Amino acid sequence: MDLLKKIDAPSDLRRLSRSQLKPLADELRAFLLDSVSQTGGHLSSNLGTVELTIALHYVFNTPDDRIVWDVGHQTYPHKILTGRRDRMDTLRQRDGISGFPRRDESPFDTFGTAHSSTSISAALGMALAARTLGENRHAVAVIGDGAMTAGMAFEALNNAGVHEDMNLLVILNDNDMSISPPVGALNRYLARLMSGRFYAAARNVGKSVLPGPMLELAKRLEEHAKGMVLPATMFEEFGFNYIGPIDGHDLDSLVPTLQNLKQLKGPQFLHVVTKKGQGYKLAEADPVLYHGPGKFNPAEGIKPSAPGKKTYTQVFGQWLCDMAQNDKRLVGITPAMREGSGMVEFEQRFPDRYYDVGIAEQHAVTFAAGMACEGLKPVVAIYSTFLQRGYDQLIHDVALQNLDVTFALDRAGLVGADGATHAGNYDMAFLRCIPNMVVMAASDENECRQMLSTAYQYPGPAAVRYPRGAGVGAAVGTDLDTIPMGKGELRRSGKRVAILAFGTMLAPALKAAEELNATVANMRFVKPLDTGLVLELAASHDLLVTVEEGCIMGGAGSAVAEALAAAGVVMPLMQLGLPDRFVDHGDAPQLLASCGLDAAGIAASVRQRLGKTEPRLVVSNV
Repeated sequence: MDLLKKIDAPSDLRRLSRSQLKPLADELRAFLLDSVSQTGGHLSSNLGTVELTIALHYVFNTPDDRIVWDVGHQTYPHKILTGRRDRMDTLRQRDGISGFPRRDESPFDTFGTAHSSTSISAALGMALAARTLGENRHAVAVIGDGAMTAGMAFEALNNAGVHEDMNLLVILNDNDMSISPPVGALNRYLARLMSGRFYAAARNVGKSVLPGPMLELAKRLEEHAKGMVLPATMFEEFGFNYIGPIDGHDLDSLVPTLQNLKQLKGPQFLHVVTKKGQGYKLAEADPVLYHGPGKFNPAEGIKPSAPGKKTYTQVFGQWLCDMAQNDKRLVGITPAMREGSGMVEFEQRFPDRYYDVGIAEQHAVTFAAGMACEGLKPVVAIYSTFLQRGYDQLIHDVALQNLDVTFALDRAGLVGADGATHAGNYDMAFLRCIPNMVVMAASDENECRQMLSTAYQYPGPAAVRYPRGAGVGAAVGTDLDTIPMGKGELRRSGKRVAILAFGTMLAPALKAAEELNATVANMRFVKPLDTGLVLELAASHDLLVTVEEGCIMGGAGSAVAEALAAAGVVMPLMQLGLPDRFVDHGDAPQLLASCGLDAAGIAASVRQRLGKTEPRLVVSNV
């Protein structure tokens, strides 16, 4: 690690000779593998961007020149070279460095990312801002082939292509892999661009063997043939100067190419080809397995873990297959998250009813709406944080038309190490305000399965939210039973205090209630709310407490407050949930405790409030 230890900033990197860059890449890759194996995190994608990262910081004057990393899960080499090498042991841990770029973490992180396909828009904004301000700086967007499937990337390309007097470089990091294997026409197009190399090779061979007159004829024919075999690329049609494809692991190609492009004005497009997991054979062979591993021994690789409690994702995947077997109208839709959403078995068993639409959440929702119009029953498997990207489509294309679409919302609530960008904190608030929507929150694995069946049978838009990872260990049935629409259940009877728990908060609420001798209701439905149960508990208790793993503002607790107000009931109500701030990355149980959402925190909040409880007042609304 002799070279790497000398790099505390890119300015140190730029003092190296070109011949030292390859040894530095070897050291950086070895350090990266060792570091991530001890903390967990994204691995395959970062192993694939080592040389590209070195070349970018070597050629461009960062941070004055701006580099925007799309998604940002490939920025560990960037973090190591920009002064954070000694903090990599804190990666994705509470009070440690983020697994994604963050503007408040380093001036070299010019734009915060974690969702895909935003880099070209941001870099274009930076490039045009520099032009407006009269500053001579470059803006570089590094975007993967998976992220290029999103409409936002093409909106940015369309906008950028008409601006000539600016310094914008878009680098397509083409590794034939997003998180799941690539899909769609764009992937086929990029494959054709790659295969275009055969044309240049064939041309050179022809020139070396043809006699003089035939060579002259071949030259004339070549101009016509080139137009047929290698037409202008799609990116050139957008107004970009297209270069590539070039080997993204060959520093002798990367560095001079970037140096040349740096001298050019206007929108430039560099197509580099990399390999996920480069340099670590196990990750090269299985980039999906090594996409985001936990801690492991690099010498042995990832070992199969002992069977444990079922995760909610596994519960969804099994339910999806069971319901598909029962109903031929079911179709499954995912925006490029086959593995993450638990749809691998579904794709294998029902390939004709499985649709991976790429990283295109907006399209996924409206695509589902179109299928529902024709009598199919689409199930959209989507992370809560990613549904935010399809919100207009959810309202306008699904709910307004009251179409029969089921939304399985994985990663609802806090998600731990991935942090604020991936947390599903807002779905209860942004879903319950939409007419025609049904919103359910699962308290355990079996209830999750029952809720999925309930949502599927409901003849309109319905969402089931469930968290990342395993639940309480509840036994999961094999039937397709439903639960009564809009009905909660009483889980414990107590005195004075009634805790209304939504979803995952049921378990800590029950534990806190033992200490408080409080009543606990498993509310199950955020919408339609079980108003009857709310009013019943209000009439027999001195204090109502709502608990949810979601934002307090506009969430399930707000629904309870609205119900009380509509009924003319004025009484003490305490709402516990996630605070009005973005909750950082860290260990999920610790984060919940820091928000007062573990059993001890709930009990402490209730005790404190009981000392301030005022007499309740019931006013008739007649």
